[in-house]
Amino acid sequence: MMKKIFDEECIFCKLANGKIPTNSIYEDEDFKVVMDLSPASKGHCIILPKTHAKNLLELPEEYCEKILLVAKKCCKVLMEVLHCDGINVLQNNGEAAGQTVFHLHIHLIPRYEGDNVRIKWAEHSEEFDIEALAVEIRKGFEV
Repeated sequence: MMKKIFDEECIFCKLANGKIPTNSIYEDEDFKVVMDLSPASKGHCIILPKTHAKNLLELPEEYCEKILLVAKKCCKVLMEVLHCDGINVLQNNGEAAGQTVFHLHIHLIPRYEGDNVRIKWAEHSEEFDIEALAVEIRKGFEV
């Protein structure tokens, strides 16, 4: 079992650890997957680690290794049960990226042909040298 941090002030810590009732669809010793109370589509759910981490950068690595396996398992069941045409796997880090609850979570959003769920962005209009930017970013891995 992995080390867990519980934040008494965090609503998602309370949901993940059974302090507040949920409509959960999956649970193991490290994660709980619950139906989203403001769903973007039929079957929209969120994966909640049972340990508190503000975002992906703070999530302990042993959880990082497991969370995508939970997502894969849940996506497979959602596809089979809901007969959806696809699934968005979405995770935001920071307010500027759309994060509104600061406990890492991953959205699983079933998609249906012709649905009106929009997760799109406009083409970036700022000019920059993509090759130079790639070189600069690669240097960050050398540290």
